[in-house]
Amino acid sequence: MKNIDRRSFLQKTGLTAAGLYLASTLKLTAQERPLEDADYMGDFAAPKLETVRIALIGVGARGSGHAAQLAQIEGTEIVAISDLYEDLAEASKSKCQTIGKGQRHQSIKTYFGKEEGWKTMLEEVKPDAVFISTDWDNHGPMAVEAMKQGAHAFVEVPLAVSLSQLWEIVETSERTKKHCMMMENVNYGREELRYLNLCRQHVIGDLLHAEAAYIHELRFQMEEQERGTGSWRTYQYAKRNGNLYPTHGLGPVAQYMNLARGEDNFKSLVSYSTPAYGRQQYAQSHYPKDHKWNALNFKGGDMNTSIVKTHLGRTIMIQWDETSPRPYSRHNLIQGTKGTLAGFPTRVALEGGVPGATDSHHYWAQGEQLDAFNEQYEHPMYRRLGKVAEAMGGHGGMDFLMLYRIIECLRNGLPLDQNLYEGCFWSAVAPLSEASVAQDGMPQDFPDFTRGQWKNTLPLNVVD
Repeated sequence: MKNIDRRSFLQKTGLTAAGLYLASTLKLTAQERPLEDADYMGDFAAPKLETVRIALIGVGARGSGHAAQLAQIEGTEIVAISDLYEDLAEASKSKCQTIGKGQRHQSIKTYFGKEEGWKTMLEEVKPDAVFISTDWDNHGPMAVEAMKQGAHAFVEVPLAVSLSQLWEIVETSERTKKHCMMMENVNYGREELRYLNLCRQHVIGDLLHAEAAYIHELRFQMEEQERGTGSWRTYQYAKRNGNLYPTHGLGPVAQYMNLARGEDNFKSLVSYSTPAYGRQQYAQSHYPKDHKWNALNFKGGDMNTSIVKTHLGRTIMIQWDETSPRPYSRHNLIQGTKGTLAGFPTRVALEGGVPGATDSHHYWAQGEQLDAFNEQYEHPMYRRLGKVAEAMGGHGGMDFLMLYRIIECLRNGLPLDQNLYEGCFWSAVAPLSEASVAQDGMPQDFPDFTRGQWKNTLPLNVVD
């Protein structure tokens, strides 16, 4: 080592300056912080709310759908809407008032045109719950402020973009005794709910391994240049290199495995990214040379693959690719000692075969072969609400199921289906993967946002 200078050592080990910086930052923010003057929120149930007074921040592509669906759920009152753009705020206000038919949602205050208008809204209206559907960088700060102003916070994915923001969310929620839930809608998908039911009934035995992904070609969003998702998300692809959007695939399999809920938890992660070719080539072929997209240096690899190891030694492969031309997939695979459940397409293999479909685990049962099996293990909540959810829409009904359950839990004083810490662990994959990629795949330890309390947290029930 004495004969190797520092620069040569860094080059040989892959520890770039950026990697060292991320490593030192994560080391500081990953430390377990003491639980002082606060309550653990793992199984927290807030006092019942007969009517949930709701405010929304951001009513663009996602928020406008949330507003319309929340307005149709019994026991809600939409009281305020904030957005940068007047037309979006007023359109959602009008839609909610029409849904209310002159009885509900008739006194909605709108705030628009100012970057900090949402803060004014929180101070003036004092809602019970705030639904946040803005750009990623604002998720954490808005959730923290909403809780400080006395509201439960419900946040689009990811919950935050850094470990320090996630810790601030944890500490604020614990001190204010307000929910902060990341709204992972895929956990309410029909297949995902059925697989949760199958895992709880031990049909595939002891769980060993999972695969999760968000593979969704979204280059067309680059056309949204002044407003809309592409106007801010394109810059995320340019400046960050890791798995920036892990939770759609990860959320369901984490709940299958009871991660952060008594049985097991996230321990460490390694991550690698492919070269970053696709966005740059797309910009060059679709926009003039002097266009702002061609001025960007896209650093984020087209495909990221991360591997999580849990405390029990189980593994999860997580992939993310919003660039490559390929069909949509979330993988959604869970493997046990007695069989495997998989998605995209839906497939089941069980030791000894799937009754009425196959006679061996060497063959997948799929398609119509699974009709009877699927009916047998349909999730009770989907039996109760599935037809309504499908009619209401939102990614096949999963959006409505999620929102309905949020309101149902708030009105009945029940713990939420997704707790504060789950959102933090699932979102932490992004900054941890960035650090691992920057350090050529060096393992990164997950911070324990629960400070050991996950061991005493109840598993998610198969609620009906």
